[in-house]
This record gives sequence, structure tokens and C-alpha cells, in this order.
Amino acid sequence: MNDFVAGLTRWLIRAVVVVAGLVMFLSLLAAVLVLALAWGLRAVWARLTGRPVMPWTMRVDPRTGWRTVYRSTERWSTAPAADTPSRRAGVLPGAGEVVDVEPREPREPADLR
Repeated sequence: MNDFVAGLTRWLIRAVVVVAGLVMFLSLLAAVLVLALAWGLRAVWARLTGRPVMPWTMRVDPRTGWRTVYRSTERWSTAPAADTPSRRAGVLPGAGEVVDVEPREPREPADLR
């Protein structure tokens, strides 16, 4: 009886995994078919209106990427104006409140006996 239940459980799990795989495959197939249908309708409409069929592509201009990089570094690399005072020029605020610490020799660790 125990072997029967174990075998039945094994086959049930296999069936569930196969059905899940089939559902996944059919959903991907449906998505591809919808895209193919949209592509086909677009091509037919372009033929009917006399326009060329333009491919679906992502237009990337490498120059825009470089411009973006150079524009972002401009913001960080610009020199401050000469009339603005620099914090490095004098004593920082709050420097008078700094207290020095006196160093001590390390103690021997206490025995934990």
C-alpha cells in the first residue's frame, strides 16, 4: 500500500510539473504569435498606404551617451569662483572644541577563572 501511495504521489507531481511547463510554453507561444500578428498587420498597412516597412529597432546614437557622460562630469569638475572663500583656507568651525586624548598603556587582561 505504501508503494502505491508513493508511486501515485510521484506521478501526480510529474503531471503537475508537465502541466506547468505546458502552460508556460503556450503562454510564450501566444505572446510570440501576438507580436508576429502585429508585425504582419503593420507590414500590410505599410504596403496598402505605399510607405516603406520600417523595422522595429532601437535607435542608439553613441554620441548622445558620450555627451551625457561629459555633461555629468562638467558639474563635478568645475572650479569654484575666485571670490568664494574656501574652507581649506583657514581654521574649520568647531576646531576649538576638539579635546585631545591622553594615551595610556594597555592593561593586562583579567583572568576569567
